[in-house]
Amino acid sequence: MALKRLIVLVITGVSAFQAWAQDPHFSQFYANPIYLNPAFAGVAQCPTVHANYRNQYPGMGVYQTYSTSIDQYVDELNGGLGLIILQDESANRTLRLTEASLVYSYHLKVNRKFSVLTGFQGTFRQRALDWGNLTFPDQIDPFYGFVKPTNEIAPNQTNTSNVDLSIGMVGFTENFYFGASAHHLTQPDEGFFRKGNLPVKVGAQAGATLRMGRKRLYNSLDNLLIPNVVYQGQGGAHQITAGVSFNRGPVSGGLAYRQALGAVSYNPDALVVLVGLAPNDVPWRFGYSYDYTISPLKNTLGGAHEVTLSYRLACRTRKARYNEIKCPKF
Repeated sequence: MALKRLIVLVITGVSAFQAWAQDPHFSQFYANPIYLNPAFAGVAQCPTVHANYRNQYPGMGVYQTYSTSIDQYVDELNGGLGLIILQDESANRTLRLTEASLVYSYHLKVNRKFSVLTGFQGTFRQRALDWGNLTFPDQIDPFYGFVKPTNEIAPNQTNTSNVDLSIGMVGFTENFYFGASAHHLTQPDEGFFRKGNLPVKVGAQAGATLRMGRKRLYNSLDNLLIPNVVYQGQGGAHQITAGVSFNRGPVSGGLAYRQALGAVSYNPDALVVLVGLAPNDVPWRFGYSYDYTISPLKNTLGGAHEVTLSYRLACRTRKARYNEIKCPKF
């Protein structure tokens, strides 16, 4: 296990020490909507809770991410309010990230068919390094393993705390939606050994709604085929995920392809398979997805498992100010 921690820190580019750190990501983008784009806060009108868990490379058991959020529309503010709590663990909790975010989204109905949402997010971030949990090559004894003391010098600080700002917007009609976001506008310094600013993360999202079957067989969210694409870029890393999601009765599903984009190469990353349950007569939704790695790493590390649960609380009935966005349920 000690050797695994060493390998993981090498794989992540010693992000704890340099300015190469990047955000954790989820494959079920729309089961964690305000993490994807703060403009999504309040789109469901009633209070909605999202819980998300991701286990990356379970064969090594070292990357886990937890996220919980709640958001709702507030009449007096003409928009949505949201709260997100996230924790990301790398190398068996050797490197930990904790975030708490407050989100506000202003909702504007431009005309009968088109609406625009503008989101603002303030985040408190804390990154912590457990130096005592690290192992180094100079600790290896040929016969007894990691038993020697290390000559590596610990950093002066092993915790960083920062306030961060993000923005986003979403425009949509009954048949399509598009959005853009920019996270970490303040580029907080999260370096332990020396200055290391977190790069701005930019994103773009788009999708369309294709109805399946005859009109009498579906309602506002059922029996839909939704092609969608999500782009994310941070520092020198860029990726695009293109997929198609379907909603038919209580069953949801989808298939997506994620591609890493670079200056000189375009590397395939993963195929994502998703299944979910979202009955119309109950307030909860459940989703599971699996990332099958197709990069040069192959699937030897176990890909990634992701589980999500959403629950919509009851609220006072109000006349809808706009149609609900028909993005994928997960």
